[in-house]
Amino acid sequence: MKLTGAMVAGLALLFSIGTVTPASADPVPESEQAQILATNFQMPFPCGQSWTGNSSGSSAHQSWEIDFNRGSTPDADLGDPVVAAASGTVVISSHQGSVNRYGNLVKIDHGGGYATYYAHLNTRSVSVGQSVSQGQQIGTVGNTSAPGNNISPHLHYEVRLGNSYPSNIQKAVFNGVTFGYPNQTLTSRNCGGSSNPYTPQEVCGAGYDVIDSAALGADGTVYLLYNSGNGNNCVTTLKAKSLGTATATSAYLEVQGSARKTDSGNFGYYAGPVVASAANKCVKWGGKAGSSTYDSPLEHCD
Repeated sequence: MKLTGAMVAGLALLFSIGTVTPASADPVPESEQAQILATNFQMPFPCGQSWTGNSSGSSAHQSWEIDFNRGSTPDADLGDPVVAAASGTVVISSHQGSVNRYGNLVKIDHGGGYATYYAHLNTRSVSVGQSVSQGQQIGTVGNTSAPGNNISPHLHYEVRLGNSYPSNIQKAVFNGVTFGYPNQTLTSRNCGGSSNPYTPQEVCGAGYDVIDSAALGADGTVYLLYNSGNGNNCVTTLKAKSLGTATATSAYLEVQGSARKTDSGNFGYYAGPVVASAANKCVKWGGKAGSSTYDSPLEHCD
């Protein structure tokens, strides 16, 4: 991380971002609604970029905030695009330096009590009241703050649920997986919903090859893979619609003579992997995405 000890933000100052309301008015973090919303978030950077997040490199941090960098020199990230982690409505787009040292700040309301914060931006490219889509550029990485607070360029990112600061700060979830606090390097899957960024081999892992597939209308495809090294089959259903949004998706694998294994739930990109040992045994396999379902006969017996 390329941060300095000057990144100190007072608790009282941060309160000024929003009005505090009773905690009872906030969505419950463990609720089904909150869990589904949380899986929608992607990295706040363009698809395919790798960034290192650090939650402990600044004394300004209250709990689960993350500072992101990817360059090897202090100014390497200056001007890099910052994109919306999920779709929503811009509720703050202003320079907050004299208020809370966030500098150029964009806050996006995602509904259900969730909001994301993007601080220290060099530039802002959205305005209050504007609707933004997941992956849309909202600004660029910068080092804006309060006068005299000299910091290196980085993105300060927060997820909040409700208004009861600081307990409303949530652990960040990217692509359905909680960030590996305190530090982790991740590759962005924020691909704008144009195509599924995953392949069946990525889901099932090294050594697996696709041996069959079935289209689920226009909603996705279910794949059957086999690993000749260990004799395991793997099934995954990859979505083709509502990418990045948690919707009902499932995949299953049933080896002849054994109980069916199923992965079913609300997922952003895929269901699975469902893995079982099936060397020299017949299998049934299938899955569902959207309104389309596929169920195979008993097959692939060798």
